[in-house]
Amino acid sequence: MPVPTDSTSSFPKLALPAADLKLRTRGSHTEVQCLSRGNYVRLEPEEWVRQHWLSYLHHQLGYPIGVMAAEYPLLLNGMKRRADIVCHDHNGTPLVMIECKRPAIKLNQAALDQVLRYNISLQIPCLIVSNGMKHHAYGWKNDQLEPLDHVPPYSAF
Repeated sequence: MPVPTDSTSSFPKLALPAADLKLRTRGSHTEVQCLSRGNYVRLEPEEWVRQHWLSYLHHQLGYPIGVMAAEYPLLLNGMKRRADIVCHDHNGTPLVMIECKRPAIKLNQAALDQVLRYNISLQIPCLIVSNGMKHHAYGWKNDQLEPLDHVPPYSAF
C-alpha cells in the first residue's frame, strides 16, 4: 500500500543526507523498513534519526549493510540494554557505536554518559551521540576521550 506523501511531514529535516526510506502504512501509523534489520518497524522520532544514520553510514561512509547492527543487544551490570547502532569489521570487532536521540532532545552529558556506559564492555574506538540535528563524535587517544572532527569511513579501520 502506498504511503501518503505527508507520512513523514511530522519529522524534521535532519543534518544528515536525505535517506531513501521504504515506508508503509499499518493501521494508523507509519512503518519504515530498517536498513540493518530488514524488517519494518514503527517510525518514531528516534527511529527517524537511526534510519538516517544507517543510510549515511552505508551510502556515504562505505559501511557494508552486513556489519551494521541496529538495536544491538548488550549486558550492562547484568541488565539487558540495546545500543542504537553498532558497526563491526568483517571479523566482528566493534568499530563505531551511535546513540540516537529524537530531534527534540538536546544532546547533553547524560547522552554521552549513556554511550560511555554501553562502551564499558564493548571497547569501541569511535562513539557518536546524535539527535539528527547535531552530532558529537569521539575517539580514544592515550586512554582519553577526545572529540573527532568527522566520523571515520569504513575504509579507515
